[in-house]
Amino acid sequence: MNAIARRLGVRPSSLYNHVDGMDGIIELMRGRLVEDYRVRPEEKQWDDFLVDLLRQQRQMYADHPQLVPLLIGKTITHPAVIAAYDDLATALVDGGFPEDEVLTVIAIIDAFAIGFGLDLASPDEVWEPGEGTRTLGRVMEGAERGTARADRTFELGVGLLVDSLRARLTR
Repeated sequence: MNAIARRLGVRPSSLYNHVDGMDGIIELMRGRLVEDYRVRPEEKQWDDFLVDLLRQQRQMYADHPQLVPLLIGKTITHPAVIAAYDDLATALVDGGFPEDEVLTVIAIIDAFAIGFGLDLASPDEVWEPGEGTRTLGRVMEGAERGTARADRTFELGVGLLVDSLRARLTR
């Protein structure tokens, strides 16, 4: 709070007139991120909306990986964030998912987006096995690195996730 107040040129106590401590600041940051990266359903099928959403969330987490630890474990209250989750829940229910599974599917989607966002922000060389691997060193030879690897992995993962969700609907 002191550093934020210094940067804004105000006293720390005056910040408390506008936010509820550090949790309030984190929630404002979460809201700002969602407002900046929000995807709206706009008459899309649930799966098209989901793919657009995953791509945007991945980029959001890649652009701001340092915020992920601050966001995890904090109850979401910001109206823009709640509205974005409501869009997703509505798209899933309208797409045929049973209501008792929607929150579970949303949690899977969140974990997927966070993980692939952090993967996109990872170094070009994710693994450095050295000597003594049975398979990893060999499969790394000639493999894509950096953004190309991260993009290929993400797109394969999106396909697997969406295909498995589609299959779940047909059960």
